[in-house]
Amino acid sequence: VTAVLVTSSVAGYVFARKVFFGKDALFLFVLASTMVPFTMLLIPLYLQFIDIGFTNNYVAIALPTAVSAYGIFLCRQFIRGIPRELDEAARIDGCGHWRIFSRVLLPLMGPALGTTAIFTFIWTWSDFFSSLIYLTDPDMFTVPVALRAFVDATSESNWGSLFAMSIVTLLPVFIAFVLGQKFLVKGIATTGGK
Repeated sequence: VTAVLVTSSVAGYVFARKVFFGKDALFLFVLASTMVPFTMLLIPLYLQFIDIGFTNNYVAIALPTAVSAYGIFLCRQFIRGIPRELDEAARIDGCGHWRIFSRVLLPLMGPALGTTAIFTFIWTWSDFFSSLIYLTDPDMFTVPVALRAFVDATSESNWGSLFAMSIVTLLPVFIAFVLGQKFLVKGIATTGGK
């Protein structure tokens, strides 16, 4: 979640405020990356992670999700809604791009970053497929994979314990949603347009 917040906020600032050649084409490429299904990238990523030695390692799960096109889009739209006069006033006071971003815009980006954090947490918490592929040690299984491993395919399963474990796995997502509902509503409502 932290990596997504850092990359999304910085890339959102660059796409919203900086002027450089090919900015619109690069942003279109970032948005088009959301249309590529993860399953299509799975085999090349898996082969690369085997070469690097990242299999059966939590880095293999965290690294591909460290950049979120949705988070970049959300931060870019939010920053575009902030008046440029704040940037100009900070530039008159002697601030460069990094100080404008960190001291002026980042404190105002709370709703967009809160929305991005909640969505990223929910998506990564409930990610079953990549954890199933990259992790082979049962001690390293994530919650969804461990929940699936709890079901015994050869004989009767203990359904009462399975449902209790399912409720326990839903609690962090529910708590994150309840605590961040204000950010979700405010972040989505203010990033639609100018």
